[in-house]
Amino acid sequence: MTSPAKHGRVSARLAAIAESATLAVDAKAKALKAKGENVIGFGAGEPDFPTPAHIVEAAAKACYDVKNHRYTPAAGLPELREAIAVKTLRDSGFTCKASQVMVTNGGKHAVFVAFAALCDPGDEVICPAPFWTTYPEAITLAGGVPVVVDTTEETGFRVTVEQLERARTPRTKVLLFVSPDNPSGSVYPPEEVAAIGKWAVEHGIWVITDEIYEHLTYGKHQFSSMPTLVPEIANQCVIVNGVAKTYAMTGWRVGWMIGPDDVMKAAINFQSHSTSNVSNVAQIAALAAVSGDLEAVKMMRTAFERRGKTMHKMLSDIAGVTCLEPEGAFYCFPQVRGLLGRTYGGVTAHTTLDLADIVLDQAKVAFVPGEAFCAPGYARFSFALGDDDIVEGISRFANLVK
Repeated sequence: MTSPAKHGRVSARLAAIAESATLAVDAKAKALKAKGENVIGFGAGEPDFPTPAHIVEAAAKACYDVKNHRYTPAAGLPELREAIAVKTLRDSGFTCKASQVMVTNGGKHAVFVAFAALCDPGDEVICPAPFWTTYPEAITLAGGVPVVVDTTEETGFRVTVEQLERARTPRTKVLLFVSPDNPSGSVYPPEEVAAIGKWAVEHGIWVITDEIYEHLTYGKHQFSSMPTLVPEIANQCVIVNGVAKTYAMTGWRVGWMIGPDDVMKAAINFQSHSTSNVSNVAQIAALAAVSGDLEAVKMMRTAFERRGKTMHKMLSDIAGVTCLEPEGAFYCFPQVRGLLGRTYGGVTAHTTLDLADIVLDQAKVAFVPGEAFCAPGYARFSFALGDDDIVEGISRFANLVK
C-alpha cells in the first residue's frame, strides 16, 4: 500500500492568512463580556447606532415578496446597481453606468474581488502604511506582492508622490488609496488626491480607491474622489464602497465595486462562481439606504465628530501619548511608545501587542495594537460607541498607564 503524498492538510495559500486583528480583539472583548466582565471595546470599526428605521422597514417588507426568495443576477439587483450609480454621482461627482457596478457581500468582499481582478502573480501593489489589516491578505491571496510605504504622524499619515515614485518598479501594477483612512483618520486634501492620481496616470498604474468612509469627515476636511478630480484615471481605477459605515449597516453585508467594463466583466464572472447574488433582502435594504436622504447620516456624523474630539483630548492628556485629531472615519490613532518598556501589574509592555493584552486584562479596555496596521508603537481606538463609554474607557486606560 502506497503512502499518501506529503502535503499539508491546509493549503499553503490559506495557511498563510493571518487572523483579522480587529475581529480578534473584538472577539476577545466579547468573550470577556459573556463571562460577565465589564469590558469597553474600542476595537471594532462598527457604528453603535441602529440601522435607520426606513431601511429596516424596507427589508422587512422584502421578506414577504416571493421574488426575493429566488436567485437574482450575480452582479446585483438592476435597480440597486442603478441607484448606486446615481448615488455615486450625487456624493462624489463621478459618473458611471449601472453596468459598471457590482454589488458584493460587504465592502471587504469588494476589496478581495478588486485585487483578484487586477493582480497576476508577482504584480506589486503599493500600500501606504498604516493600512487596514485586510488589504495585504487580499493582495497576497490574489498573487500580488504588497509594497509597504511608511507614513508618519509628522506628515499626517499621508503618502507623497515622491514616496510613491521611489517605491515604483517595473512590476508595480496597483496603488491602494484610502481617504478618509482607517486606521489613522487622515483625509487627503483635493490637491494631494489630484497629484497622486496624475502620477498614477503618467505611469500607467491602476488605483484601487476605498471610499467606505466618504461621508465621515470632520471640520474643514472634505472627501475627494480621485476619478472625479482626475477624470483620465477612470479607465484604470476601481472604486470600492458599501453601506456599512455610512448607514450603520455592518451586519447587512452589502458593498460594491465600480470599474471599467472589462474589469467588471471579469469580476462579475468571478462572483457568479463564488457567491452568486448578495442576499436579496439585504440588497433591498441597501436600495432604501442609497436612495434615501442623508439626514440620519448627518446625525451620526455629528455624534462621531463630538466623540472624536472627546477621545482625542483625553488621549492627548496622557503622559507618553501623542495623538493627531481625527479628520475622518471614526478612529483615533495615538502614538503610545512612551508607555512601552514599563511594567503594569507585574507585566512588562515591550510592544503595543503586549500593551493591548495588559490593558484588556487589567483595565478591561480593548483596543487594536498598531502591529495590526503595520504601525508598531501606535494603537487604534474606535470612537463609534457611546459618549459615556468613551469617557469611562479612556479614563480606565489613563489610570492604568499613569
